[in-house]
Amino acid sequence: MSDAAILVEDLGKRFGDIVAVDGVSLEVPPGTVLGLLGPNGAGKTTTVRVLTTILRPDSGRATVLGYDVATQPDAVRTSIGLAGQYAAVDGNLTGRENLRMVGRLTHQRKPLIAPRADELLERFGLTGAADRPVRTYSGGMRRRLDLAAALVHKPPVLFLDEPTTGLDPRGRNDLWAVIGELVADGMTLLLTTQYLEEAERLADRIMVIDGGRVIAEGTAGELKQTLGNTVIEVRLAGAADAERAKGRLEAVGAAEMLDDGRTVAVTVVDAGRAVVDVVRTLDTAGLTPEWLTIREPTLDDVFLQLTGHKAEEPAPDEAAEPAGGRTKRGAA
Repeated sequence: MSDAAILVEDLGKRFGDIVAVDGVSLEVPPGTVLGLLGPNGAGKTTTVRVLTTILRPDSGRATVLGYDVATQPDAVRTSIGLAGQYAAVDGNLTGRENLRMVGRLTHQRKPLIAPRADELLERFGLTGAADRPVRTYSGGMRRRLDLAAALVHKPPVLFLDEPTTGLDPRGRNDLWAVIGELVADGMTLLLTTQYLEEAERLADRIMVIDGGRVIAEGTAGELKQTLGNTVIEVRLAGAADAERAKGRLEAVGAAEMLDDGRTVAVTVVDAGRAVVDVVRTLDTAGLTPEWLTIREPTLDDVFLQLTGHKAEEPAPDEAAEPAGGRTKRGAA
């Protein structure tokens, strides 16, 4: 029997003809962080909703701390915290009132509710705004309060569903710092995100999900190694030259056109030899680069290589997605 804090085996979920989750399996050891990385519509949020008992799975099995999400939902709910994409706090109440209300709703002992609320307000840097209505809070403050609310009952397992979506860089960094403290305290986290930097910074292991299926998993370093050791970027004078260069450089390594339409990224293993090959190939083709740089691969490179699109962008078949769900495989 597995001692995993979160265990998922061949999980499936459909909405009519829509396949939202298609055979997902994962395991999260206690005290670790798993990052579910994927674009909108990948199936991340549906997976979290099943694991937090909001949705029932159609197939497969999932347990949290040994409790089955389908047959023991009450036990699961008392053991977890959940912070979703949008802060689920009452804007008409103060921050302090919100946390105390959550304490009552989670059946905490009455004498402990007020001290716990004060403790969390202090920890999340909200003491100064504790008695202001939440509607006056910034987006980052509301998100921090929402995360604090998920921790009122001291759950050993926390689910964070795209916790920094919509935040500015400062708000995102502030929330990352708070999440880092929770991780340092030994909490088990399952984090969904479409931000590569977030997954790399917070997660012990990363699972790439697309179209409702797991397409890769490992540490950030391991995933980068699947792509290659080095990326050589070459910028040409114009789009036509870049297209010609891409075609020629495919003989050196996996070549991708970058967003500016003038820069080609070539992924290689032996950087020293490959740089010589790149220069010779361009010279033979009569192409003179404006500049050439060498860098280590990023998770953006990995995701693009695996899926054919960026993590922050919807998959190609999502352009016509109606509100509330996908028309084809995968949903979030």
